[in-house]
Amino acid sequence: MLLKDFYTIISLENTADSKYKAVILVNEKHEVFKGHFPGNPIMPGVCMMQIIKELTEQITGSALFMQSLSNVKFMALINPFNTPELLLDLDVTATEDNLIKVKNVSYFGETVALKLSSVYRKV
Repeated sequence: MLLKDFYTIISLENTADSKYKAVILVNEKHEVFKGHFPGNPIMPGVCMMQIIKELTEQITGSALFMQSLSNVKFMALINPFNTPELLLDLDVTATEDNLIKVKNVSYFGETVALKLSSVYRKV
């Protein structure tokens, strides 16, 4: 975990072939939120991308390096005090050239917070 104690994985399960569901709990007391932003904490987008990478590393059992991102859409602000529990749907597939492709939708309650497609290469 790049940011120590930033979040806890509540569950991570394989729901179908390449599809996974993860539930995480964000630590609203983490130092990141003291600077982003004081009095109105908001999850930094780069932290969400890191969480997706780390979950994908756990799913694949491999260290990964982000090669590319596409279709990145931040659709709602995540305030860790109001919505510390996040659900992430991940579709993780390996390509013939040893890359890992991930399609992600992250949300809290019924609200979609992030849609992202990324490609990683094994380190």
